[in-house]
Amino acid sequence: MPSGMTIHIPHGTLLAFDFGTKRIGIAVGNTITSTARPLSTINDEKNDQRFAAIGALIREWQPTALVVGLPCNDDGTPHEMTALSRRFANRLKGRFNLPTLLVDERYTSAAASSVLDDIGIHGRKQKSLIDQYAAQQILQAYFDEPSAGIYA
Repeated sequence: MPSGMTIHIPHGTLLAFDFGTKRIGIAVGNTITSTARPLSTINDEKNDQRFAAIGALIREWQPTALVVGLPCNDDGTPHEMTALSRRFANRLKGRFNLPTLLVDERYTSAAASSVLDDIGIHGRKQKSLIDQYAAQQILQAYFDEPSAGIYA
């Protein structure tokens, strides 16, 4: 399918990624319950280690698709991380041969921080968890509005 087309994902487990140059947050969810939960954070900047860790999670969770947050400016225009996230999504799709969706991730870090505040994790203590909670927000956004997902 061409890039940018809306798709329907087979039922099952999905893994979501909040891509960053220093860390990648990962969440897991299921299309049956339409709920997402934080899973882990990859704290390695080397691609080989990142993809090895992702491969291990894919073998463990056997997802039917992958979801990657697509960062944009507040007005929806792209910025430097937009291209890097698209590239990451394309690499996931190529390496793991799974449908890979891009989902607008504007405001997910703020929402993740709010969730962490609500459970009593504040300030610097959020750093190790914020990315996986942002990935949870990205995946939940897809569950809440599947038509917002586009092919990588």
